[in-house]
Amino acid sequence: MKTGAKCIIEGLEKAGVTTIFGLPGGTVLDLFAELYHSDIEFVLARHEQGATHMADGYARATGKVGCCIVTSGPGATNAVTGLATANMDGIPMVCIAGQVPSSMIGNDAFQEADTVGITRGVTKHNYLVKNVDDLPRIIAEAFHIASSGKPGPVLIDIPKDIQKAETKAKYSGEVNMRNYKPRSGSGHPKQIKKLADAINKAKKPVFYVGGGIIAGNASKELTELARKANVPVTTTLMGLGGFPETDPLSLRMLGMHGSVEANNAVSECDLLVSIGARFDDRVTGKVSEFAAKAIKAHIDIDPSAIDKSVKIDIPVVGHVKLVLQDLMDKVKEADRSEWLKQIADWQKKYAFSYNEEEEQILPQFVIEQIYKETNGDAIITTEVGQHQMWATHFYKYTKPRTFISSGGLGTMGFGVPAGIGAQAGMRDATIVTIAGDGSVQMNIQELVVAVEHQLPVKIVILNNGHLGMVRQWQDMFYNNEHSATVLKQEGRPDNEKITDKNTGYLPDFIKLAEAHGATGFRVEKKEDVNSTLQKALQTPGPVVVECIVKEDEAVFPMVPPGAAITDMILE
Repeated sequence: MKTGAKCIIEGLEKAGVTTIFGLPGGTVLDLFAELYHSDIEFVLARHEQGATHMADGYARATGKVGCCIVTSGPGATNAVTGLATANMDGIPMVCIAGQVPSSMIGNDAFQEADTVGITRGVTKHNYLVKNVDDLPRIIAEAFHIASSGKPGPVLIDIPKDIQKAETKAKYSGEVNMRNYKPRSGSGHPKQIKKLADAINKAKKPVFYVGGGIIAGNASKELTELARKANVPVTTTLMGLGGFPETDPLSLRMLGMHGSVEANNAVSECDLLVSIGARFDDRVTGKVSEFAAKAIKAHIDIDPSAIDKSVKIDIPVVGHVKLVLQDLMDKVKEADRSEWLKQIADWQKKYAFSYNEEEEQILPQFVIEQIYKETNGDAIITTEVGQHQMWATHFYKYTKPRTFISSGGLGTMGFGVPAGIGAQAGMRDATIVTIAGDGSVQMNIQELVVAVEHQLPVKIVILNNGHLGMVRQWQDMFYNNEHSATVLKQEGRPDNEKITDKNTGYLPDFIKLAEAHGATGFRVEKKEDVNSTLQKALQTPGPVVVECIVKEDEAVFPMVPPGAAITDMILE
């Protein structure tokens, strides 16, 4: 006989979990009592949102299922943002939540919440465990669902009495769920043949690649196919690293803040092949004008993604890796020199750039120096905002799982805990978190976790004293009225008496870093950027580097909301 809590820990071990993130609480004490005797490494976060983002970052960096444990009520509701983030980006995660005893559900018991109801819309699947005999099966199913088909988070809500109850139930062998049969093979041969013929006939084809290429571990196949057929490749935010951006065929990222060459190429192409991308609104802009001249093909493991927002001419439903392997034999080598010359002209004329003569520190310059100092070989995590977009422009990604960012949900507060989770999964990698002074404050408390576990994450804060991206929109579309976006204290008439005696910075990120046990450096001069970054990378343990950057710098190119992606504002 085993307790439910024992079944859970054994199920996690059988699923291959070696690291788990979370916080304890009253309804998961039995589970933590068993975890105490397990070889699984437990990482104690300081907030449940931080724990879910750590599990998310771990999953994105390693390709494994991330795992976290939270208690009932506020523990579970604090985890909702992290679950929604993972769900939007298709990240495999299993979240175990405690629940009040079964007999008390529905009675407004202390720290009770309808966790299954609350999380139904932000998870791939969720469970409320009603019988301890079901636990071994449910744990196995949860990991299977999270990692198969289009990946996503699964929540298991486990009442306290179920954790205490005993059972003889076991679960062994493969998961076989009658009502869940995700695609795992290649696409229909006729559709693959049709797509191959279209690629061979096309004069101006483009591969448009999303996060599915990384989830499907198909970067190698994509690269080989693109090079064989001479097809230029553009990626979404989630697809960065799926195709090497140093390759001449790379168009870099497309969409609202994408490259000019990517947006122009998509608008001029005669065949657009979406590979594991979902035609997100930040990519398409005005849908009626998106790739209007092109035959549109879509390769995706999720049939519900086909025709969801853009009408598709050649759908191929299947595992992207296998589909690309099948295409490889059918797609011919082609001379597309005229098309590639046009693209090269756009690349030369509209390359990402900034004012190199500017005396103040520019955020673009800092990210470019991070790229140089890490030799382009770091795993970059980001918060959300202007710095996130500059991180896509001025750092080139050549390998999958090296750019980790909240895409679909745009979650501020993601980058720091995601960096910690990524470092926990990739101990020998260089992890650099690029953050803004606004979003970094949302989960900065997790810095102490990096210190406790000796995880040497380097956090670079681009401090412009504002919620930068919102301020940029206010500058461009709201008459320069900075409503609730100014973070700096200097010059604020309402805050004349609020000053820091030593530095004038509030908060003082260097003191904050040191208070958490990390090392902190502040950079105020352009000539000090490189030496400080070098020092940070060479310093053992977690380091915070705060760069005081030009406060009104804006991200360009930019496509205004609702406009076609060719209607770019360039400066």
